[in-house]
Amino acid sequence: MGTSASTALSGLFDLSRDIVVVTGASSGIGQAASEIYAAAGASVVVLGRSEGRVADVAARIVSAGGKAHGYAVDIAERGALDAVFQRITAEVGRPTVVVANAGIAGGASYLGEGGIADYTDSEWDEVLATNLTGTFETLRAASRVLESGGRILVTASTAGLRTDPMVSYAYVTTKAGILNLVRQLALEMAPRGIRVNAIAPGPFKGTRIGDGEVEITPEAEAVWAGTIPLARMGTMAEVQGPMLFLVSPASSFITGAVLAVDGGALALSHTGF
Repeated sequence: MGTSASTALSGLFDLSRDIVVVTGASSGIGQAASEIYAAAGASVVVLGRSEGRVADVAARIVSAGGKAHGYAVDIAERGALDAVFQRITAEVGRPTVVVANAGIAGGASYLGEGGIADYTDSEWDEVLATNLTGTFETLRAASRVLESGGRILVTASTAGLRTDPMVSYAYVTTKAGILNLVRQLALEMAPRGIRVNAIAPGPFKGTRIGDGEVEITPEAEAVWAGTIPLARMGTMAEVQGPMLFLVSPASSFITGAVLAVDGGALALSHTGF
């Protein structure tokens, strides 16, 4: 491959002129995304509820040679996103990319103890406040600071594209709602030159939901693997490429899209549930 071809290829994934804000970035998919954005040259703003974890992720990125800043924020708190975006703009610079990744699981599935008759108001309200309203507030705040050429990426889920007995009622509901939110926003933002897309991960190892580490037992992993044609759960490294692609110049003619990263799970017409 010649020098010009190599330069063109690297330019497709170059974020060196970007300030990328990632919510839910203190662990799991958000942390993995933050690390790959920094590796692509971006100045990354790590957002999360835990000040200590946010600082740790930012420090890791900096120690690896990247550029990162950390801010603690709870996206479920009304008005918090507008305030933190104002701080970021003043202290780091105007964001060019916003990744709305934060979310929580919201209790058991109906295969466990999460049947609808016993699903509590508090569980339902907490998940909607974070996953749906919090995502809406993130996108609204982003729309107020992004300029032409800006990009928005939302972490949805395959659970938003079909039923999923492995997760809670509130989770599937909010993830389905997020997808139409993305499509609607893509239409509004297109005339402004801002692209809006979603990624829909399937089961991944290494995620953290809320403030607790999700322990994947061998038994649980085997159950998940049985729902995936590739016969295994994904790893954090396998979500980094798709998340980089959707905010990079390589996807410059893509908006309003949902990219499933699920080992082929959505291709199945049925499962063994």
